[in-house]
Amino acid sequence: MAAKSRKLTFPGAYGDHLAARLELPDDGEPLAYALFAHCFTCGKDVVAATRIARGLAARGYGVLRFDFTGLGESGGDFAHTHFSSNVDDLVLAADHLRSEYAAPTLLVGHSLGGAAVLAAAHRVPETRAVVTLAAPADPSNVERHLTAAALEEIRSTGEAEVQLAGRPFRIRREFLDDIADQPQHAHIEELGIPLLVMHSPQDEVVDIDQSRRIFVTARHPKSFVSLDGSDHLLTDRADADWVAELLAAWASRYLAHPAST
Repeated sequence: MAAKSRKLTFPGAYGDHLAARLELPDDGEPLAYALFAHCFTCGKDVVAATRIARGLAARGYGVLRFDFTGLGESGGDFAHTHFSSNVDDLVLAADHLRSEYAAPTLLVGHSLGGAAVLAAAHRVPETRAVVTLAAPADPSNVERHLTAAALEEIRSTGEAEVQLAGRPFRIRREFLDDIADQPQHAHIEELGIPLLVMHSPQDEVVDIDQSRRIFVTARHPKSFVSLDGSDHLLTDRADADWVAELLAAWASRYLAHPAST
């Protein structure tokens, strides 16, 4: 099944216009709608988000991926954002899907986006299944990617410019305070819906032990898939295609009925 794509915008947590792309099956109504949250400081057009969203659309799903506030083509200032605002952006993306198409019943998150969908699930009441890809068990895991000097500067002066994935970003103390104050264990433990956890043992960005902690904390029904041989960003097309195929097959058990508009 082929897929088609539409550009969308909707207001984010701070009122800025967020850029989004909706991937749809070429023929017929989607089996269900999914919402995809990209990795920290990435964007909706990162390889993993693009290929997995299109792979799911080719298998009959509608998938909305978008740039969080201050990233990619979205408006706003990244320096003013934090984990909680990302979760708010996700909820507003779900609201937009609900009002214009149909509410998402599947939430998918990559890396910190995986932590975000776990935190957002209880605020999107139609959610029937959640999938995390290479996600940390706790948002504060992000701190390990900041140098000791950068952390000290942020805490002493209130902000610092840091290099993440070869690009400069301004991080503020509010961001660190926010990730340290998340009740993520409770979000996972109280999820109450099917969860698929996917992670590579070769991941050098987020250790697979993080996903082990998610899996152990969550209640059944839950599943774990080892993405052996893939890297954190799923840069190999075959890996991203495999994830889409596995994800679609798993989700079909819980999202069997066509989405209603």
